[in-house]
Amino acid sequence: MGHLPDFIGDLALILITASIATIVFKWLKQPIVLGYIVAGLLAGPYIPWLPTVADMGNVTVWAEIGVIFLLFGLGLEFSFKKLMDVGGTASIATLINMGSMIVIGYFIGQLLGWSAMDSIFLGGMLSMSSTTIIIKAFNDMGLQKKKFASIVFGMLIVEDIAAIVMMVLLSTVAISKHFEGAELFNSVLKLLFFIFIWFVVGIYVIPTLLKTLKRYLNDETLLIVSVGLALGMVLFAVQVGFSPALGAFIMGSILAETIEAKRIEHLVEPLKNLFGAVFFVSVGMMINPSIIIDHVDLILLFTGVVLVGRIVFATLGVLASGQGLKVSINAGFSLAQIGEFSFIIATLGMTLGVISETLYPIIVAVSVITTFTTPYCIQIANPVSAFIEKRIPQRWNKIVTGYAASSYKAVNKQSDWNRLLKSVLTSTGIHFMLSIAVLLLFRNFVTPFILSYVPDTWGKILSGFTTLLVMSPFIQAMVIGKTQTPEFKNLWNHERTINRGAIISLTAIRVVLATVVVLMVLIPLFPKLAVLMVVIALNLITFIIFSQGLKKQSHDMEIRFLRNFNEKQRHEENKSAILPTVANALLNKNIHIEECEVSQLSPSAGKMIRELDFREQTGVSIVAIIRGNKKINIPGPDQVIFPFDRIVVAGSDSEIQAFFQYLDERKGLVNEKENNDGEHHISVSQYIIDPDSSLVGETIANSKIREKAECMIIGIDREGQSETKLIPSFVFEAGDILWLAGEKNKLNHFEDNIK
Repeated sequence: MGHLPDFIGDLALILITASIATIVFKWLKQPIVLGYIVAGLLAGPYIPWLPTVADMGNVTVWAEIGVIFLLFGLGLEFSFKKLMDVGGTASIATLINMGSMIVIGYFIGQLLGWSAMDSIFLGGMLSMSSTTIIIKAFNDMGLQKKKFASIVFGMLIVEDIAAIVMMVLLSTVAISKHFEGAELFNSVLKLLFFIFIWFVVGIYVIPTLLKTLKRYLNDETLLIVSVGLALGMVLFAVQVGFSPALGAFIMGSILAETIEAKRIEHLVEPLKNLFGAVFFVSVGMMINPSIIIDHVDLILLFTGVVLVGRIVFATLGVLASGQGLKVSINAGFSLAQIGEFSFIIATLGMTLGVISETLYPIIVAVSVITTFTTPYCIQIANPVSAFIEKRIPQRWNKIVTGYAASSYKAVNKQSDWNRLLKSVLTSTGIHFMLSIAVLLLFRNFVTPFILSYVPDTWGKILSGFTTLLVMSPFIQAMVIGKTQTPEFKNLWNHERTINRGAIISLTAIRVVLATVVVLMVLIPLFPKLAVLMVVIALNLITFIIFSQGLKKQSHDMEIRFLRNFNEKQRHEENKSAILPTVANALLNKNIHIEECEVSQLSPSAGKMIRELDFREQTGVSIVAIIRGNKKINIPGPDQVIFPFDRIVVAGSDSEIQAFFQYLDERKGLVNEKENNDGEHHISVSQYIIDPDSSLVGETIANSKIREKAECMIIGIDREGQSETKLIPSFVFEAGDILWLAGEKNKLNHFEDNIK
């Protein structure tokens, strides 16, 4: 029998040790990640009396593959729609939390006399929470449905994106060895540009490709295609100067928007678990016990910085986003640990050879300690918030209640100009970036190829012609896109002539921008004919504007992109009538939307909503009923509940809990369903009652909002006080903020419908 390569022997040792550690830590009810780290410590080179790997270089290769699959899996779980849903709360809180920890980590490193590179990487490591540990803690403690848990999950999504950006910046700094602001700014712009192009092109091409090949894609083929696409993007990312992890994450996030996302995620999960285990074991192998013993003081220092700093700054971040004190403190105490991304950042530093060997095991030790303290931090959050609330002066009441609800702008008050500017600027920006992408592609690859076969003037003419031909649909959309919208027509036909002047000025700016793009193609090819190129550019823009063929092509491309982008949502809605994601407006208030399924044995089955009287008993409102493929939004009081109906209710934390407890007491046998994908048919909006509104002085019963506007009032804010248990005789006053649930088009026309 031939000699067994060390490569296979090392992998066998890693997996055997990891499997034993996994079983032990499962038995101890501890996170598996800690088991992998312990397994790596035991199988590493620093425990001489146990078997160890023959070649650490092999482990490094496996670990890099592990990072690729971890980031690919993370991308598959990511959704750009989810990122838009978490909105400002998570973004503001994460920016404050991460930014503060990076700065603190850097200054601590400098005070300790460390190098600038060690200090920067230390700040990056201390700024990242552990998604794995937090999810496990929430599941074990039954906190997934708490309002602060939704905010924490949103912050983790934003952290993941920020971590990808941070890895690119750290790589740039590490390679250049200096911290020039202009270079970092260029790196960020380059990163954002490529992420945007990859995403837009990927969404335009890949879902169509998978749909075309669907009949050939059994599980085996789909797995191979998915991994091939991921590794192809990894290779491309490296070629253009980015990290392999970024390429893997981008391809995962593109595939996450396809209808095959769940299937791909299921197929890739074993690979992610296998190579992820190897990565975490490799983390443990880098730990030198003697270094940990020698640097106990630093480990305790950094542990204290994580526990205090992350709690304080995460709490301040959530407070700054407008949430109340209790929610903010619960969120802050939940984020008091570091984890997987800290290991990845540390591995990046070691791979680049820019951080000292002592930093790696110190950070891993801090992560292990803070992992064990996480459940206890979450448990003491409520007593701490109660203690602080009792000692806050009355004039600081906004800190306790949060100011987001009162500062939130009602969506139904948005003007035509706001909507038009938003759509025009978005469309122009997207098509400008696509045009620049075409320009770069042709300048760097196509033009040199053409000039190698067709030299001199004719080669330049052919190159310029093909570049502009491919770019022309984007230029057309850049100039006259969004000119057929209702907002555009309303403003153009308005009696105020200033509107037409403003629209003409806006169009002129778009024409100038398109002309600049065309000149960026032509002038480098014909630098001595600049004046002639300007004339050609203006004539070309005129032709593009009036070309019906280009107009149709541009429109078809936009429709195809939107269809691909929304295909997963439509597919899931048609398949299982998926519930809407909690709207960001709801997160600004202590209200949630939950779904449950009515059992055939439930005493609630067969009764009308008015008989069940859930609002009076628990405070929740039934905002939708899903019956097979039929959806009944804003059901009336005479609507009957049938077995297997899925009912959607809105209420606060305590009201939702009371609702489920009420069902349990009545032996309702309701099966709870949880789904974070898709988008709601039911949306949430605010409506501020003006002094001249027809609602002033009316009661809820007499206003007939349900009948006229097909919307439901789920809460009312008045002078900073919130009321969700509403009675029909409640009288509206000027300045009241109505929280409304309903379909988006009904909410947008709410004011017109109630007149």
